[in-house]
Amino acid sequence: MGFDRRGAEPLEILVVEPKDFVAARLKKELEHLGHRVVGLARDGREAVVAAQRLQPNLVLVEATLPGLDGIETARTIVTDQPVPVILLTPYAGAELVRRARAAGVVAYLTSVDRKLLVSAIEIALERFGEFRILRREGSDPSEMPVLRRLVEHAKKVLIARLGLSEAEAFQRILERKLDMRRSLRDTARTILGAEEVLARPDFARSLEEIFRTVRGNLRPRRPAESDRVAALRRR
Repeated sequence: MGFDRRGAEPLEILVVEPKDFVAARLKKELEHLGHRVVGLARDGREAVVAAQRLQPNLVLVEATLPGLDGIETARTIVTDQPVPVILLTPYAGAELVRRARAAGVVAYLTSVDRKLLVSAIEIALERFGEFRILRREGSDPSEMPVLRRLVEHAKKVLIARLGLSEAEAFQRILERKLDMRRSLRDTARTILGAEEVLARPDFARSLEEIFRTVRGNLRPRRPAESDRVAALRRR
């Protein structure tokens, strides 16, 4: 996958956080992990200018900012230059996630904890790698939201059915795409179509009927019948 390898490499990170003590804690944790904090911004407008000037390869932005909020800040930064964005928020509710995802946010951090920070960075890089693949696949930018939803739903099916991680599910979709020599959109639709069939209440009953029919037609021949068949074959 596109960014898996870079997860272990030093990143140049822009931190957007109005609270000095939180910004200092984030900077310390990120540098302890071997990354480089190239800039600190206190509000959205300052963050947009800093992102244009510094060209970071990861942005951590607080959801609650004075003036331009964190989600709109992320949208403005990503529109100017595609970059993985992690949203700092105490609670990632469904509505916030919906708005943030539409703005280009790829991961969430609910606490300045080292383990959570490592996990959020890994998820951000994985999902941004997926985003870049989807972007290359879609010729029309207006169709990107539909393609992303299809792929997300297909990933959920594979995660539930096969017990895969999110990254493994996306990799399986890519492998299936290559095997079928079809687009990501068609591959995702094929997976969703198969799931629709499997989820039908009458599917298991239909399988049982097929099995009984096939098994009934495979009854062993009687010895005399077997002898006659063998004799005919020898002639």
